[in-house]
Amino acid sequence: MTTNGLLQIVLYFVVLLALVKPLGAWMARVYEGKPLLGLDRVLGPVERLIYRLCGVRPEEEMDWQGYAFALLLFSVVSLVVLYVQQRVQPWLPLNPAKLGAVTPDSSFNTAASFTTNTNWQGYGGESTMSYLTQMAGLAVHNFGSAAAGMAVLVAFIRGLARKNAKTIGNFWVDLVRTTLYILLPLSLVLALLLVSQGVVQTFSAYQVVQLAERPAGQVLAVGPVASQIAIKQLGTNGGGYYNVNSAHPFENPTPLSNFFEVLSILLIPAALCYTFGRMVGDTRQGWAVLAAMTITLLPLLLLCYSQEQHGNPAFDRLGVDQGASALQPGGNMEGKEARYGIANSALWAATTTAASNGSVNSMHDSYTPLGGLVPLFLMQFSETIFGGVGSGLYGMLIFVIVAVFIAGLMVGRTPEYLGKKIESYEIKMASLVVLIMPLIVLLATAIAVVVPAGLQGIANPGAHGFSEILYAYTSMGNNNGSAFGGISANTPFYNVTGGLAMLFSRFWLAIPTLAIAGSLAKKKQVPASPGTLPTHTPLFVVLLIGVIVLVGALTFFPALALGPIVEHLQMMTGGN
Repeated sequence: MTTNGLLQIVLYFVVLLALVKPLGAWMARVYEGKPLLGLDRVLGPVERLIYRLCGVRPEEEMDWQGYAFALLLFSVVSLVVLYVQQRVQPWLPLNPAKLGAVTPDSSFNTAASFTTNTNWQGYGGESTMSYLTQMAGLAVHNFGSAAAGMAVLVAFIRGLARKNAKTIGNFWVDLVRTTLYILLPLSLVLALLLVSQGVVQTFSAYQVVQLAERPAGQVLAVGPVASQIAIKQLGTNGGGYYNVNSAHPFENPTPLSNFFEVLSILLIPAALCYTFGRMVGDTRQGWAVLAAMTITLLPLLLLCYSQEQHGNPAFDRLGVDQGASALQPGGNMEGKEARYGIANSALWAATTTAASNGSVNSMHDSYTPLGGLVPLFLMQFSETIFGGVGSGLYGMLIFVIVAVFIAGLMVGRTPEYLGKKIESYEIKMASLVVLIMPLIVLLATAIAVVVPAGLQGIANPGAHGFSEILYAYTSMGNNNGSAFGGISANTPFYNVTGGLAMLFSRFWLAIPTLAIAGSLAKKKQVPASPGTLPTHTPLFVVLLIGVIVLVGALTFFPALALGPIVEHLQMMTGGN
């Protein structure tokens, strides 16, 4: 690792943590209905007009079943609309490249992907989707799926904060306010910053540039890119306008644009921790959760960086100089952009998989085995280390409940969290949240490595090929969307199985979470006593990290041993 690279990583986390409190406080004001420094005066009429047009009564709240039904209804309609839009794309406007209809299986996979905030892409965006589909389809879903995840989180927080209550809020109100007062303003600011750095934003047709070595010219795919990149990053969506995502110079042209984009990946998930603390009346709880996330992420990030900077042992055996110097960056630069280098590539790889974002500025398939293990392992933490906007924090709070329950068992006391007793119903629902994702990922991977349709997609043999399949289903099963590469995933088999994995992982986790929220909201608050476990202390942070790591390690370690770990041993020994 180089001093310059470490300083860039330190700068990143300093800026990120400095923004947590102001943005977190703003989001708390949005969800608590407090004045918003004049923005509510500007957007308030728009908000009220939306309610009137949609027949929503904002003062009427829902119980958890009603909230879950509204979430499912919104998601089903979103999925169907996006599916149809892709199928009829040739007959819709804003299609200057005259791109054809997307195939049925790819349309289903993409619709499921963007509806669930996964944004897995088995297609090349610039060669498959028209301007209208990119804007009115994919970008709109980037807002909707992110807002839906944040709405579920807010409902869960209300369940923790309220007492003797039957309702946890109104889904439609939470959805609209999240979009109007949080996602839209932040996206507007980020899009303008990206345009200032050269990110494309135009309705002009694809441009043809004459080249001396290519008389026919080079076609440059352009379009409304910056507006989609802004929400793809802020909403932890990750779906790129171009096939190579943020490694493309039109999506991410400069080191400054790279910093803005990677910063926005963790911005809202980190700030929501402070929002949580404010809404439950104890900001120490939010800081403790944020500390657990950050402490877990940092060593894994440094492991990825060190492995990539160290380079490939096979080159060492050939006498190739892989050291960083004034003449070369050193390390394993395969699959990485020279504009950003290894430090920023490793930082992006770790943050995008920790945050369920899925965008990339380098190709993870080209990482060293242990370097590639880091983004894979971060996804296998059940979307708790920052995770998606909303979904990451409510996933972490589920593990908080599990950690509190384990601590209660150790001392023989009924566990409590924020004054609410954690009983059998909450643990049963939490068990579903914890177990469903590994079941989906491992079962889908097992099927793919034995059926001909799954094996046909592998481009690399042996352990690396297994890692590619494991990574693909881990990404889809955790609603992440990043791709390891090296696997032909745009086939009926992977499109259908992957689409189902994304849908199950999103809603089979969200619904039990809402069930827990409804149960907790009905309970009375129990005053803290000398036997109450403090959940804001360093001791509890360590306990929480231990529970998360053990669940992730014990569940996925056998699969990791068959993939990146054995590949690392082969690389070190020169074996096959």
